[in-house]
Amino acid sequence: MGRATFLIVLALAGEAMAAAPALDESAAKDGEWGYRPAAGSVSAVSPPALVWRPQKGIVSWEVQCCRGGECSDAAIAYRAEGIAWNAHCPTKVLPAGEYTWRYRGTDKSGRKTDWSQARTFRIAENAVAMPLPPREELLARIPKGHPRLFVRPEDLPRLRELAQGAMKDRLKGLEAQCAKLMKRPPPTEEPPKYPEGTVRLSDEWKKIWWGNRVYTINALDGAATLAFTRLLTGNEEYGVAAKRILMECAQWDPHGATGYRYNDEAGMPYASRFSRTYSFVYDLLSDDERAVCRNVMKARGEEMFKHLCPRMLWRPYESHANRAWHFLGEVGVAFLGEIEGADEWTWFAMNYFACVYPVWCDDDGGWHEGSSYWSSYIDRFTWWADIMRSAMGIHAYDKPYFSKAGYYAMVLMPPHKRNGGFGDLAADRRAEQYVPLVSALAAQARNGHWQWYVEQMGGPAETGGYIGFVRGSQPKVTAKPPDDLPTSRVFRGTGQAFLNSTLTDAREGVQVAFKSSPMGTQSHGYDANNAFQLSAYGEPLLVSSGRRDVHGSEHHRLWMWNTRSVNSITVDGQGQVPHSASSKGRIVAFHTTPAIDVVVGDAADAYPPLDPNDPGAGGILERFTRAILFIKPDLVIVYDRIAARRDVSFEYWLHAPTEFAVKGQRNLEVRSGDAACAISLLAPEKLKLTQTNRYVPEPRPNVKVREWHFAAATPQKARSVQFVTLLRPHRAGQEVPRGALLQATAGGYVLRATLSEGRVTVMLPGDEPSRGGPMSQGPGRIVIHRLAADGSVVQSLTVDGQDRR
Repeated sequence: MGRATFLIVLALAGEAMAAAPALDESAAKDGEWGYRPAAGSVSAVSPPALVWRPQKGIVSWEVQCCRGGECSDAAIAYRAEGIAWNAHCPTKVLPAGEYTWRYRGTDKSGRKTDWSQARTFRIAENAVAMPLPPREELLARIPKGHPRLFVRPEDLPRLRELAQGAMKDRLKGLEAQCAKLMKRPPPTEEPPKYPEGTVRLSDEWKKIWWGNRVYTINALDGAATLAFTRLLTGNEEYGVAAKRILMECAQWDPHGATGYRYNDEAGMPYASRFSRTYSFVYDLLSDDERAVCRNVMKARGEEMFKHLCPRMLWRPYESHANRAWHFLGEVGVAFLGEIEGADEWTWFAMNYFACVYPVWCDDDGGWHEGSSYWSSYIDRFTWWADIMRSAMGIHAYDKPYFSKAGYYAMVLMPPHKRNGGFGDLAADRRAEQYVPLVSALAAQARNGHWQWYVEQMGGPAETGGYIGFVRGSQPKVTAKPPDDLPTSRVFRGTGQAFLNSTLTDAREGVQVAFKSSPMGTQSHGYDANNAFQLSAYGEPLLVSSGRRDVHGSEHHRLWMWNTRSVNSITVDGQGQVPHSASSKGRIVAFHTTPAIDVVVGDAADAYPPLDPNDPGAGGILERFTRAILFIKPDLVIVYDRIAARRDVSFEYWLHAPTEFAVKGQRNLEVRSGDAACAISLLAPEKLKLTQTNRYVPEPRPNVKVREWHFAAATPQKARSVQFVTLLRPHRAGQEVPRGALLQATAGGYVLRATLSEGRVTVMLPGDEPSRGGPMSQGPGRIVIHRLAADGSVVQSLTVDGQDRR
């Protein structure tokens, strides 16, 4: 090699070294999953899944997990390399203790980034063991033959025996379904696309959008039912009918009216039900017919995979995609080894489950999108949980979330409650509607409390159809009354608290629901922060208002997503940033006892900036803390402290299903059925009161609900205000104690109020620290003394409700 050549090679080598990729370690933004486990966190599973920021130009990743507070070769407890995506669940359990993890990437030229910053976390002593087996081992667990979804080939003899014995009645139910399908087969002509000129969200659009979903399910779930029942009974007529429906639906354009990207509400059930039918009827298909099915699902699977992976591993907060991933998983399992890419689809679904899912919750069991979407989405997920267990031996219900999920229903929707709390489509929900899902959760998690819950409403409900048959052999769970549970509970990760006087029967108690969420107002959990709802004796009294006519309509966007539609506060007529992950609240204090509950939320960050052209100027509010004190069962105190960065007006909103009787700000009442609530706005004075039963904008004519909206506005602009409101829920016709005295002090307020039995004295903190004296309670502290009729102390409680920003 000549000197010139040597110098060129040396220069190129130096250039290559100099061009080694820099690692992007920028902080996670709203809508991103974030680095996990986060520094300082405690993992309830072992091993914890590792997730980091994706980066263009990186083709593989390497991770290290070290014992102790720093990473070194000597301390490595686990390492892996050649990782394709920016998420990895280790393959082995790590003992409890302190660990530090880091990662680095490699580009296509083999150049490595520097190691990332090290993040130290702890694995809890009682962490649940949930390693993810290596890819090849996991995929090898899936049967080579069929069926593969819900059941394995070797399960069939046992199921056939049960069908002729202990589960004969369930088989009769399946055969009754099949008889109807044989007598009146579902149509299989390809459903229509939207006609040219169809306006999105119009009634015509909605009819086709949702109608094609129902049409697809009727056809292909009918086929799956026929095919599964044939596996149990050997009735070949069922199999022939299932095969015919399958092959006729296989003629539909994969990217047409039922394509995932064109209409995911039709595309998702097509993917899952087609895959189930294919696997159940596999032995009846010729090679040519199998090839047709594989070509169809290759196109559909690739479209879904391209949309979901790897984006969802870092940006998972998309509603529909949080069920699409496990429907893609069904396709992957059904066609593993038969379609190129099916292994990737399956592996992605398992990584999403292990590293990210579920996203709209915390480990305590809450759900950001509300109880209606919780019920719908978790119910669908239970199908995938069944498939993971049967096909791969992975037990979904070992995850901490699933060990707590049923408590969400129990405290939000005690037996016989109406109104499903916050979130889309929740207003008209009833507790009885959660019986099927909680029945399934109780059986899978073996939870006696949840079993008790469903038994109070006639349950447990048996899952129907072929899925119900597979689940039918589960052992019975012994019911356990909630006597050992607190009646109230907080879900901090979703910023929701439910304060109940009883869990046994909503018709005999009072509930206050409260929201101040770090997940903001995004997706279907759009209710503004520091909002509350009140129900009593089986009736909703103070509610989140509006009804969704169609998702994204003007009424939905401009009324229901607006702060004025809920029981919260607007500033100069302006609400919180609507429908946004950046519109954050948080619960800063929660305390529950049998007689008194307290929750405090902070929602100042949810409001827009003071100057839209200067984000650095800060938000329009410096503080908005709302404290709710529930003196069970007949007094609720709502205390708001708000401070703005300029003089503004403040509007205090309340909404009810019936008209407010208004005799002044200290004498309001709302009635609903057999329940009522007396309302007193004790501070500030001279509020401007208005009420209307109009929405702006109005919903479409098909929505017949007409609620009432009450607003109390400050009489003049100011920089700060404190609202003190008393709510006295009671049975209609019941005599209500009215005595209440509010006194301003150097440290805030002293409130004295009569109860149906005894009285209560409450010290509420002001904006300035207390100057001392007999009523001093310290800055931010709420002090409650509950007294009996004879003056003896029933309970004293001090709660630090300070906004520690």
